[in-house]
Amino acid sequence: MGGIVRAWVDGWVVSRGAAPPTPEPWGFTVDVGQPEQVSRHVFASVGDDVDEAKVREVAAGVTGAGVWLKVFRHPAAVGGWLGRGWWVDSDPGWLMSVPLRSAAGPVEAPEGYRLRTWTRGGVTHVLVAAPDGSFAARGQVAPTGATAVLDRIQAAPGQRRRGLGSVVVRTLEAVAAAEGARTGVLAGTPPGRALYESLGWRVVAPMTSARFTGADGGTEDAGT
Repeated sequence: MGGIVRAWVDGWVVSRGAAPPTPEPWGFTVDVGQPEQVSRHVFASVGDDVDEAKVREVAAGVTGAGVWLKVFRHPAAVGGWLGRGWWVDSDPGWLMSVPLRSAAGPVEAPEGYRLRTWTRGGVTHVLVAAPDGSFAARGQVAPTGATAVLDRIQAAPGQRRRGLGSVVVRTLEAVAAAEGARTGVLAGTPPGRALYESLGWRVVAPMTSARFTGADGGTEDAGT
């Protein structure tokens, strides 16, 4: 399963404009360059193959605030491996994948909504605007050869349960398939999992997000 983790990392750095991943014996280090996320350590193993001792070792070596860990095992397990100064999101993310197929026809937004796509720097963005012109939903995809990473999929709170998430995901899938990608990969949030599963995505592994906040501790919201 390490290959799908590598695929997610490769697509994520393109999607977010982060530095190319640095291979490590246990996975990858990615320099993100944001104050709230300076860098992240992503472990390549998933599920029961995750090496607790290695996670503990890497975590113990982190001394600067703003460094994240991404570990593909449930936070109920990983949280107990980390020491003082680590904030752990108690809600797991979900590493998910799906076979990509060419769309049978164009994806259309509901009546009155406007669907637009554009590409910059190898990343295709999708925007759905509400009938009044306000933000309704969005997402983006970074194809990297045989795989493509879907990222930053969201809908406005007042626009949920109207099928807009499906419009965004299916549009991104069609874009990726047209680019030659055969597998879609994403790291989904707990609320997003049901949407993705309804569209044929399968869970590969849970994902723990942890952030080093320093000796005094603290809390932060996690971003996949």
